[in-house]
Amino acid sequence: MENMNFNLDKIPGRTAQPRTYGLTMVTDKGLSLQDTKDFLSVAAPHVDIAKLAFGTAHVTPNLAEKIKTYQSYNIPVYFGGLLFEAFLVRNQYNDYVNAIKEYGISYIEVSDGSINIPHAEKCGYIEKLAKLGTVLSEVGSKDKDRQHITPPYKWIELMKAEMEAGAQYVIAEAREMGTVGLYRDSGEVREGLVQEILTKIPHEKIIWEAPQKNQQLYFLELIGCNANLGNIDPHEVIPLEAMRIGLRGDSFHFYLGE
Repeated sequence: MENMNFNLDKIPGRTAQPRTYGLTMVTDKGLSLQDTKDFLSVAAPHVDIAKLAFGTAHVTPNLAEKIKTYQSYNIPVYFGGLLFEAFLVRNQYNDYVNAIKEYGISYIEVSDGSINIPHAEKCGYIEKLAKLGTVLSEVGSKDKDRQHITPPYKWIELMKAEMEAGAQYVIAEAREMGTVGLYRDSGEVREGLVQEILTKIPHEKIIWEAPQKNQQLYFLELIGCNANLGNIDPHEVIPLEAMRIGLRGDSFHFYLGE
């Protein structure tokens, strides 16, 4: 395997970059330019997409250079979905499109976690933006309101419609803390929801937001080492890669057989 320092048997096969699944999506909440360079000097072989979280891109210094640093490693960068919503709620959709073009952004997140967008309208934005790049659409944001938990059939319905509109991947929402959407307040996985989604939507097309270690472990055990995982803290990329291949205590016995 690439990027390995020892000859160890029974290490599962990871997909190779550029991956179409087995993705690690990093959430960058404001790394400095130097921190970004240092981070990528170690972790780039294990990072597939970088999200500039929520609206941080608007206040991050040296933004163009930072984006180019990621892109120099062939890692696509995208603005968090909240920034898309911030432009939209201000009737500045065209300005958002101009910003994407100005910064050479080829991945685009469409979400509705902070504002209400009729679903047909959201799909319309996905369709338009899919002409400009790779669209990631986020599902499940509304589950932060515990009075209105989205039932599994609805998650499936929304995911299917958004993929038909042009989304290359659907992001299953958890927010930064991993306590909404896919998860209960405690961070525990809503297992019935996940398993029902997987009966209708291919796992290769779902990026599961899983900021907590136990959440990551759950999906690796359920789907295997090539589960798509998102909202990974930059400092957790190397530990996650070790967990993926059975080299962390929690996953040590996954691939050893009897």
